[in-house]
Amino acid sequence: MSNPPLRVNALIVDAVDPERLAVFWSELLGRPVVGRMGPYVWLRRENGLGLGFQRTDEPKSGKNRMHFDVTSPDPAAERQRVEKLGGRRLEQYDEGGFLVMADPEGNEFCVIPEGAFELDDEGRADYLG
Repeated sequence: MSNPPLRVNALIVDAVDPERLAVFWSELLGRPVVGRMGPYVWLRRENGLGLGFQRTDEPKSGKNRMHFDVTSPDPAAERQRVEKLGGRRLEQYDEGGFLVMADPEGNEFCVIPEGAFELDDEGRADYLG
């Protein structure tokens, strides 16, 4: 008898200030904050996937081993919105051709265009928002 495959239930982001990060991502993704329990702040579950922010005493250090890719019809416009919400552009990744941003605690994420785009053999995109 084989076991059924596991499924991703929720993504949890460690945060020194989970309230602040939840508000940032809530505004960016249009997913309202729906709950708080213990050290967690939760955004509305969508398509079966939860997104939560867990309080930790340790600030982020180093590059993320996993990151979000969010899509937009206009990545350049999203850059401005991310910055107004307290995020920032990470220009050290410009060589890769992706618009790499960081949330208020420094967690990296990419803003990619909706639809298809090309990558070269090194995985670099042919656009930059």
